[in-house]
Amino acid sequence: MAKALSDIALLMRLRTRQMLLLEALGRERNLGRAAAALGMSQPAATKLLQQAEETLGVPLFTRLARGMEPTATGEVLVRFARQALVDFGVAREQMAALRSGLRGKLRLGTVPGALPQLLAPALAAYKKLHPRVAVSVLVETSDVMLDLLARGDVDLVLGRPTEGHYEDELDIRPLLAEPQVVVLRGGHPLLKKAKTKLEDLVRWPWVLQPPGSPQRSRFEAALRTAGVHARLDITETASTVATTALLEASDMAAIMPASLAAHYARLGVLRVLDLQLPLQVPSIHLITRKQRELTPAAASFVQVLLQSAPSGPDGK
Repeated sequence: MAKALSDIALLMRLRTRQMLLLEALGRERNLGRAAAALGMSQPAATKLLQQAEETLGVPLFTRLARGMEPTATGEVLVRFARQALVDFGVAREQMAALRSGLRGKLRLGTVPGALPQLLAPALAAYKKLHPRVAVSVLVETSDVMLDLLARGDVDLVLGRPTEGHYEDELDIRPLLAEPQVVVLRGGHPLLKKAKTKLEDLVRWPWVLQPPGSPQRSRFEAALRTAGVHARLDITETASTVATTALLEASDMAAIMPASLAAHYARLGVLRVLDLQLPLQVPSIHLITRKQRELTPAAASFVQVLLQSAPSGPDGK
């Protein structure tokens, strides 16, 4: 009978509950557990399986002493049911996105240190909800980012407040506080020292952010406070890609937020020097303009970001 039926006719005879049971049986390999996962009784599950096998005209599972094993045909149907379930989940996400009606552009400004823990996970979640929004990400130092925000070139900034930008103009919310660490290439001579002191650092060339950035200013101030007044050999760049490339190719050193350094360490690109820096860099904040309403795309991103972000330094 099954061979005589068209695909449409056969699918009309299969019920959704039967397909869900096949997927659960393929996962659980036990009728009782599969029935429980679907919230039905075992006799009801047995009847559904029998009906499916009668409709298709072939056995789908072999009954064993301690469970059930799919036949070759059953494996095919289990894969089909599993894929149908996945496709339905994707369809629901797309329907939700259509209902939200979000389109247009979202322009994000960020410092490199916000990428691993804040921007990347929030943006991944956001794009699942709103795939039709075109997103651009600009990575720079905080002072550059805040100037772009003031001009309206970005919708919001993940960065640090700097001089000349005030709370009466900006909405500033702390999101992430983390230490700054020294990073080097693997095999750097400093990694071979049993104990590294702050004064040891000035003997090596550095890759640092441009003057005016919070990290650069506070690093130089920390050296002066510690009584270290040597002139540093500095290559300036705000690019994390350029920084890591220079570190890999030389004996230069650089400073990164701990989460960013850990990201590159996991990739085997850089190593973190065992040295606690006397360096206090402000927390990374979500910064928007008070005088301008966020676009729907930006307002939705802020909601996703605040839900996914780690607790701020104030515990909120």
